[in-house]
Amino acid sequence: MKIFIAGGTGFVGEHLIKELLSSGHSVRTLVHSRSTKRGEVEQVSGDITRLETFEQSLSGCDAVINLVGIIREFPARGVTFEKLHVQATSNLLAAAAGNGIKRYLQMSALGARPAAVSAYHQTKWRAEGLVRGSGLEWTIFRPSLIFGPHDAFINMLAAQLRLAPVMPVIGSGSYRLQPIHADDVARCFALALEMPGSIGQAYELCGVDRVSYEALLDMIAAALGRSRPFKPHLPLGMMKLIIPLMQKIPQFPITMDQLQMLLEENICGGEWQKTFGFEPRGLQAGIGEYLHKT
Repeated sequence: MKIFIAGGTGFVGEHLIKELLSSGHSVRTLVHSRSTKRGEVEQVSGDITRLETFEQSLSGCDAVINLVGIIREFPARGVTFEKLHVQATSNLLAAAAGNGIKRYLQMSALGARPAAVSAYHQTKWRAEGLVRGSGLEWTIFRPSLIFGPHDAFINMLAAQLRLAPVMPVIGSGSYRLQPIHADDVARCFALALEMPGSIGQAYELCGVDRVSYEALLDMIAAALGRSRPFKPHLPLGMMKLIIPLMQKIPQFPITMDQLQMLLEENICGGEWQKTFGFEPRGLQAGIGEYLHKT
């Protein structure tokens, strides 16, 4: 199959492209500007928020995968959840339909649901609604926190630990996460393309390890070959007053949306494994593979 990918130059996209190529598919990716780095991948230039810039680029493709997403808004730069989650999805669905492409896979997020508190989850849910109402042969994936060699979250925490063995924790630190490796997410996408039974289904993707935020910090320290960090606890009420004042500064490490998602937890069951038939990679071994090299 020839697969059109939006968001293919991102973290998950790197893993997905590798998986698709190894499975015998060909790949065409939407990029802002072409590069010569990937000889096996066809690149087309366009802006996902402007349908007219890329609609014709889907011609000849058999399926579309949407990986476009952001975790933080920068409205002054035009980077918003509304544009990159909802509008981008609407444009990609229109482009698929306009080119007669029926198969469509969407990257959503664990926690996307009706009446979500965070704008991130709200817009991911609205994008899902567009997909479900599109008339296409869709599959939706809602992954938990995704880890891998070039991830943002685990590597950010590791960088902080390298500077000093002190990791402030907001609130109790007992809120849980269930990270999944990017290779496992990519494998689910690739397998779904060959599974008619996945059409019209939404899958929550989580790893095998369900850990508290505090425990995750200890695991990262262990992967770096260091002792457990000192974890002073910052009062939740105080941080809810400080973060709204500071989050407009790009360098500030957390927004209220991100805090809300942490407190809600990021966990799910393992039902997806019954469908796709493989065991996900363990968290400690997985992060150890790339953190100990840096």
